Amino acid sequence: MTIRILYGTESGNSEMIADDIAGALTDTGEVSVADLQDTDPAGLSRDDLHLIVCSTYGEGELPASAQPFVDQLASDRPDLAGVRYAIFGLGDSGYAESYSKGSEHLVALLDDLGATRIGEYGRHDAAGFDDAAELATAWAQATVTLPTAI
Repeated sequence: MTIRILYGTESGNSEMIADDIAGALTDTGEVSVADLQDTDPAGLSRDDLHLIVCSTYGEGELPASAQPFVDQLASDRPDLAGVRYAIFGLGDSGYAESYSKGSEHLVALLDDLGATRIGEYGRHDAAGFDDAAELATAWAQATVTLPTAI
């Protein structure tokens, strides 16, 4: 099984967190990191585990690098039955109505196309004091050890 870490970012935070997760998971097997804008939805393999890190932009929108991926998913509507993913959303609860909504848009579409979310919905709140990379790394390590991840 390959662990594919995918990220959607506006300012680079999700990319940095994805790289930190990859570094923490190197002893678990093959790990790759890719920007969602460079990812073909048709290439989401049922044999892989997809860890997605996605920020929120503006009034709760997807970040720019996630938009092409989501647009292609929405237009092609591939059957994602059997595709497993876990998500870690970034946001700021100071903006309560849009907090972590970018990742929620992605979850709704993946679920609608038949993908299966595993593990806890990871989130980082920029209004808090927790380190995003530490939270995301702990979340990822817990996720890859779940029986549903294997």
